[in-house]
Amino acid sequence: MRAFKYFVLEAAASLWRGRRSAILAILTIGAGLFVLGFFLIVNTNVRRLTQRWGESAEFAVYLRDDVTPPQLESVQSLIDNSGLSAGREYVTKAQAAERFSRDFPDLDSSTGRLERNPFPASLDVRLRPEVRSAEEAVDSLARTLSSQPGVSDVRYDRRWLSRLNGVITFVRSIGVIIVSLLALASALTVANVVRLAAHTRRDEIEIMQLVGAPLTYVRGPLVLEGIMQGGAGAIVAIVSLGVLFAVARARYGAAVAEAIGLGSITFLPVELWIILLLGGMLLGSVGGLIVARSVR
Repeated sequence: MRAFKYFVLEAAASLWRGRRSAILAILTIGAGLFVLGFFLIVNTNVRRLTQRWGESAEFAVYLRDDVTPPQLESVQSLIDNSGLSAGREYVTKAQAAERFSRDFPDLDSSTGRLERNPFPASLDVRLRPEVRSAEEAVDSLARTLSSQPGVSDVRYDRRWLSRLNGVITFVRSIGVIIVSLLALASALTVANVVRLAAHTRRDEIEIMQLVGAPLTYVRGPLVLEGIMQGGAGAIVAIVSLGVLFAVARARYGAAVAEAIGLGSITFLPVELWIILLLGGMLLGSVGGLIVARSVR
């Protein structure tokens, strides 16, 4: 306990002596963790969004205006006998127009000026939960329905969801590369700041080595100094993210949530706060260890 107290006091004193350089290191770590936190916020909400869309992703069979009752019955029979459907709903042209007016009220006035209802009737098909991942079977059913008389188009939402997930994975990969580079820059910045602190204390360190002080007492304050810088950088990042998120949600949150179909945009959960804090401290400790291991 006495040793830890010594480490804390020495690290705090060193940080105060080199406060300008320490602030630079803290801001560098804060910037890296801010970017990481931003990606985590986006990833958290995108995951919620894709999960919600995935749960509701079914397909719609759009019918021609001149579809005949026998053709409609044939299409319905194909759906019912496919073994993939958990139910279906027939949507008339009037109901389709009403849905559009409800979902896009700003555009309702433009469709109201048209002489005829442009929206087709459709069959909304709900897939059984256990077959939602069987893309080949669903694709086969979609192709069969597309070729039926009276059918104008078939929309299968999982096709574009798969493409969307591919884009999200690519963006995540780019984000990982950017965050990794920022983490490396942060660790090196901390190492340089701690190295400057060690240089200013070189006489003190030499005296401690001459009198036989354990290496732990020499290296400990350097490592703890890095940890303190990393922790401070993480706190700066979390506070900055919180402020930016609060301002953005107050101005644009409701509109964005309504546009993409989420009840609300969420901030990072507490466990990710802890991960960011520990990540900052880890980056700082790496920088401190780089310098501490050079002291012999």
